[in-house]
Amino acid sequence: MEALSPSTLAELRRPRPYPAVSVLAPTHRREPDNIQDRVRLRNALADAKKQLESDPAVTRERRIDVEAQLDQALGEVDLTYTEDGLVIFAAPGEHQVWSLSRPVPERVVLSDTFLTRNLVAAQAAQRPFWVLAVSADRVTLWNGGAGQVAEERTGGFPLTRGRENFDAERREQIGDMPSTFRDEDTRHFLREADTALSRVLRQDPRPLYVTGEPAALSALDEIGTVSKKAVHVPHGGLAHGTRDAVWHAVEPVIAAEDRRNVDTAGRELEAARGRKAYAAGVDEVWQNASDGRIGLLVVEENFRVTVRDDAGDHLVPAESGDLDAREDIVDEIVERCLDTGAEVRFVPDGTLGDAQGIAGVLRY
Repeated sequence: MEALSPSTLAELRRPRPYPAVSVLAPTHRREPDNIQDRVRLRNALADAKKQLESDPAVTRERRIDVEAQLDQALGEVDLTYTEDGLVIFAAPGEHQVWSLSRPVPERVVLSDTFLTRNLVAAQAAQRPFWVLAVSADRVTLWNGGAGQVAEERTGGFPLTRGRENFDAERREQIGDMPSTFRDEDTRHFLREADTALSRVLRQDPRPLYVTGEPAALSALDEIGTVSKKAVHVPHGGLAHGTRDAVWHAVEPVIAAEDRRNVDTAGRELEAARGRKAYAAGVDEVWQNASDGRIGLLVVEENFRVTVRDDAGDHLVPAESGDLDAREDIVDEIVERCLDTGAEVRFVPDGTLGDAQGIAGVLRY
């Protein structure tokens, strides 16, 4: 899934001229499960068109427009590289296709906004991060998550210095890299990189990993602001490296950080239990999330549950496909918690024990 930055999410959530159509379809990565994906997707789009035609609030002109957008979206779908879910958004004059690494329920929704909760939960489950690769003549930014990285070419990145100002090859030949990072021109270049990265982090805050020669990391810490709080990965050459090289360098460090975060989450939940600031199970967590009381939400990676809200005080277990069933209640909880400023962490299945897949630390 491409990065769901705060600005992208805000754009998706803005009101549209009615109807804004959201089509969600489960997909599969492997045979034989994926054989029926195209048929199911076509059926879902046919259902969307049927709803458009039968809705008296949809004018003929808008119906034709949105149907054309749905057809264009279908033409852009390549199920060869499908993941676990597909979301199509269509409104007058626009359409978008999102492939998700998290399952979605099969549904069609007509509204004046797009249904974004499944995108938000999928993005959070990917645990996105940034990698900054630093050298004296080039700084690159990498967008990471879900076991991969891709070079980011926005926000001024990559930053490069012309060879007329810096001869990196000659510096390496004479073994003078440490003094290179004491050179004022080089330090000015690193300040520019630090400023550019600060802008990116303001727009899309994430965990940050910084790679480079030890002298480069030290210089960036001295003159910059953002790398001091980053995880350092001493590894030269990655500013000129491939995505595979960057991933292989940072993957062990990220795995170690993930394990540390799982341990930390467990300790925080246990401490919250001791001071009566703990919620566990989908029903109790949903109630507290609805009230904006969750400060930390911890969810097992593949936890899914279908419920029905009977307008009472509790959610009722339901079967997938039941009338009025809410098949994406976990994604609703994740989105609600993120919207109210909570931290959300996904942990391996089985981590939460008697909490039954989901737990939270309460603010009050």
